[in-house]
Amino acid sequence: MILVLNGPNLNMLGTREPEVYGRMTLEELEELCQSWGAELGLEVVCRQSNFEGQIIEWIQQAQGEGYEAIVLNPGALTHYSIAVLDAIRAQSLPVVEVHLSNIHAREEYRRHSLTAAAAKGLVSGFGALSYKLALAYLADALEVTPR
Repeated sequence: MILVLNGPNLNMLGTREPEVYGRMTLEELEELCQSWGAELGLEVVCRQSNFEGQIIEWIQQAQGEGYEAIVLNPGALTHYSIAVLDAIRAQSLPVVEVHLSNIHAREEYRRHSLTAAAAKGLVSGFGALSYKLALAYLADALEVTPR
């Protein structure tokens, strides 16, 4: 079971800066993640919060809830949250960080990810496909047989 966590402002997908993030809503993205997961033999559960503490709690609780890995789009927390970084480091599940936009081609303050330092990898700039690539990596790493 894979936990897909989306951070602050991702509930605004489809309306917030569509030229950067696209027109897909969070609900549509979550449905795609679940569909892609199923194709890869993974059960995917999606959650979103605008609150740093909630994201941290979900990361801390993931293993105890039976998750095998986390796909994390920390949103703006990417660039400043030592607390999310520490939460990732404090648990043993593999984490893949994802971003819809290419953070390295954006404003200077968005080009550095604190949280990526604790992740297995970072997929950025491919829109919703960033999530699919993260799920494909995890299916392979967890040696899951596609259905």
